[in-house]
Amino acid sequence: MGVRSLYNAAVLLIATYLIARCNALPRRQALVTAPSIPDGHWIDTWAAMPQLTEYTNLPPPPYNTTSVIFFNSTIRQTLHMSTGASQIRIRISNAFGLTDLPITAMTVALPFNGSSGVSAIQPSTLQKVTFSGGESSITIPDGALAVSDPLDFPIQPLSTITVTMYLATGQNGTFITSHPGSRATSWFTLGDQVSATNLTGPFLNSTQHWYFLSAVEAWSPPNYRTWAIIGDSITDGRGSDPDKNDRWPDLVYARMQSSNSPLLTSISMINQAAGGNRILYDGLGPNVLARVDRDVLAHHGVRYAMIWEGVNDIGVADATPANQTETYERLVSAYRQIAARVHAFGVPLFAATITPFSAPGGNTTLQAYTSPLREQTRQKVNAFIRSSATAGAGGGIFDAVFDFDAILRNQSVPSQLADALQSGDYLHPNDAGYQLLAESFDLSVFEKFDTGVLGFT
Repeated sequence: MGVRSLYNAAVLLIATYLIARCNALPRRQALVTAPSIPDGHWIDTWAAMPQLTEYTNLPPPPYNTTSVIFFNSTIRQTLHMSTGASQIRIRISNAFGLTDLPITAMTVALPFNGSSGVSAIQPSTLQKVTFSGGESSITIPDGALAVSDPLDFPIQPLSTITVTMYLATGQNGTFITSHPGSRATSWFTLGDQVSATNLTGPFLNSTQHWYFLSAVEAWSPPNYRTWAIIGDSITDGRGSDPDKNDRWPDLVYARMQSSNSPLLTSISMINQAAGGNRILYDGLGPNVLARVDRDVLAHHGVRYAMIWEGVNDIGVADATPANQTETYERLVSAYRQIAARVHAFGVPLFAATITPFSAPGGNTTLQAYTSPLREQTRQKVNAFIRSSATAGAGGGIFDAVFDFDAILRNQSVPSQLADALQSGDYLHPNDAGYQLLAESFDLSVFEKFDTGVLGFT
């Protein structure tokens, strides 16, 4: 037998052995079939900005000890989708954890009556969530995220899903990742109840925070795309009704889905806002300059972006001429930086003017941001924003501007929100204010920038 024949025989023998060994190995749970839409892609149908959980937003005892969070705990959370899909994936974030995040088990289902904030599910829709090719559990290192296996779990546009997770050992330490401004009720109890129709137990508790969940992805046709919004507590929906999904972006998106436009109904929306967020400095979450890549550009399928921030930069800065001048100049520079980075991806960037935040009679007890100097800065920033929507290759900063200031301000006292449109703190709109913002939003911008922007790369 020649050398080549010996080599071929050896290869055949090794291959036969390996096949036999593989057939002998225990098999994991069968994976879902290939995505049902050929040449489709994953886009986010829901997302929440990951944040480091402040001490006051940690769960109460017995879910919070000095050494571990959510030990032997089940967490049930409802999430409001934007676009629909036949298949989804779920993302979990340990971005701000300093230790491993061990997820023991997880399920997804439709909530009772399709409602947000309920602890009961429709048991016939319950599915087990797996990771990494069929594993029931996953351990996520500190600073990392994980994505589930694809799930054959059909969702309708504007529907709500329930995600339930169980942490047998909890997460060590007190640094965990969450989104405190959920405006949706989440539930937790002791023990493994991921498959329970309704959570029970003597320590059953609820809160209006999301823990660990950062996105739901939808397998979508290739022409589907995402609109990502960066904002602060106003975009995060402070002042809106809990469990009603009536933040102003939700209301704009409902208009889009009720239209007869194939374009508008093919766009998903992700709200990447956080209460107290600033453009220039960290606070409640990373500053915008630090997070625009993570929260906008890193999300597959983003074809439109919007920023509505700056009020907290003005309001937190000392009310002195020097500090307010510096804040104005740095905000203008930051807007230019953000636009340059977004435009480099061919993505149009929308913006909105900063709405009033002064209380009547200069009363800083009613609203701490109240100050004539801060109001002057707001007016200067708004003048810059209004003048910055200049079309043309490399010649514009914002591709469209929405004058939310003009919509919400008191026409007699322009430094204040209209009385009928504010929630009581003279900073955040109420439900009527959010509705008015949504109704004023010109949906034609999506058609105008359907092919993106050119000339900036």
